[in-house]
Amino acid sequence: MRNIIPYSKASKSLSKREKVGQFFMPAAFINDTEEEISALENLIKEQGIGGLCFFHSRASAATNFEGKKKIIYNTDSLNTLKKLIKRYQKAAKHTLLISIDAEWGLAMRIENTPQYPYAICLGAMTSNLDLVEAVGKNIALDCKDAGIHWNLAPVVDINNNPNNPVIGYRSFGEDKENATQKALAFIKGTQEAGILTSIKHFPGHGDTDTDSHLDLPLITKNKEELWENELYPFRKIIASGKLDSVMIGHLSVPALAGGNKISSSISKDIIKGVLRKELGFNGVIISDALNMHAVSKNYPKKGELEWLAFDAGNDILCFTEHTFEGIETIFKKAHSKAIEEAFKRVWLLKEKAINNIQNEKEVVIDSSEVNSKIAQKSITQIIANSTDFKNEKFVGIAITNLSENSFFNHIKKEKEFNFYLTSKNSISEIQTMINDYKNILLSIETPKVKPHNKFDIPEYYWDFIEDLLQTKNVILYVFGSPFILNHITYKKAKSVIIGYQDFKEFKITGANHFLKKIEANGSLPITIS
Repeated sequence: MRNIIPYSKASKSLSKREKVGQFFMPAAFINDTEEEISALENLIKEQGIGGLCFFHSRASAATNFEGKKKIIYNTDSLNTLKKLIKRYQKAAKHTLLISIDAEWGLAMRIENTPQYPYAICLGAMTSNLDLVEAVGKNIALDCKDAGIHWNLAPVVDINNNPNNPVIGYRSFGEDKENATQKALAFIKGTQEAGILTSIKHFPGHGDTDTDSHLDLPLITKNKEELWENELYPFRKIIASGKLDSVMIGHLSVPALAGGNKISSSISKDIIKGVLRKELGFNGVIISDALNMHAVSKNYPKKGELEWLAFDAGNDILCFTEHTFEGIETIFKKAHSKAIEEAFKRVWLLKEKAINNIQNEKEVVIDSSEVNSKIAQKSITQIIANSTDFKNEKFVGIAITNLSENSFFNHIKKEKEFNFYLTSKNSISEIQTMINDYKNILLSIETPKVKPHNKFDIPEYYWDFIEDLLQTKNVILYVFGSPFILNHITYKKAKSVIIGYQDFKEFKITGANHFLKKIEANGSLPITIS
């Protein structure tokens, strides 16, 4: 990879328009057509953009709001990504700053890559910051190997709204101190590998019931409440002096915006006022994706949104859809001093990133080993009337889409019992086969991690689960979001244990807990009704 010239030289050698181009970070899609790839190459060459933010495809969740396009599975996405990065870098006059959302690993965007637990699972560990560091470092090393400089993570939003459609599992939990310490550990691990981080979504996306990909969430709390809770992780992490950047969310927070319901991403009061002046942050500020409907649908004139975002105080404009018009508008309207100040911050960040990524390659710790340790430290028992059936007969039932079940298979090595999977048997078949059993070992695996449409679990499954809880002795293990408990009378169960992930390592840990080989040492990081 080419070295990047120092800021002292870049400031003199780049024209004003070239400097403005450095603020733009449009989307790049791993599974684009050749025609689309060529178009982006031309954009890089002609507009001199500063970076790219990679996504899986144009049909992927973050960019396909209506969900009508089919996402194509590509087993070779990682190699495609590496080739594309090299190709796009070759097209650039100045080395591009490459970013991606890899909150739980490259698997967030790329198939067949290591996946680590969601933040909610890390938040369930009562200590073990070393494991959070390991996750951050492993993800960073995977990024580094691919040619990525910047992991747009971690999320530091406080998870205090169970109806939040987009943050939930991505947050470390509802406790502000726990979220802050876990985020600092993730940042430490990431930076050890020479990769940039960004805390998000300022000033806090946790207490919303609207997805900002679709519309603008409104937060009506007063400033004192926000300062003590939502802003707490941002304040503490900024004060630590260990932060590369802050991502601004698309949120309406009148208490921080002079009473206006304007989006935080284009609010001078919030970015220049709260973040720059009150919190004293002097680093790079990046916008959340500007294609998100929270803002994009309100500014149809090309270049207007990009200008408003820059004028409000964003240094890097992520997922710009109107790059040419945006550059032209900022070039014409912005004061030269504002352009130079933002350019300096962006260029110095690029220097840091590109120098770091050329460091000697380190060995990634086996992801399964890390995940197993996290599974053992995070498993949480929230009802503990019993953890076994005291040698009585029981039957296993798994609400799952998978054809194999390592949870039951591992238990079966030591206990003889029958089990049934909803992926293989209908509910009516299972009801017939369990008719003579009073003790049920129930495993629930959520097919979707987001709470929309009740996690995509069919209604008749919920009815079946409820019937079991009302009529049988149930020990319940949840390998997925603990928020599913809000949809059932879980307190009727003899025991309830949260495993957080559907990974094999977590199911084996759950089996060992059922077999009384380990204790549940985790603590639920959110409140269940």
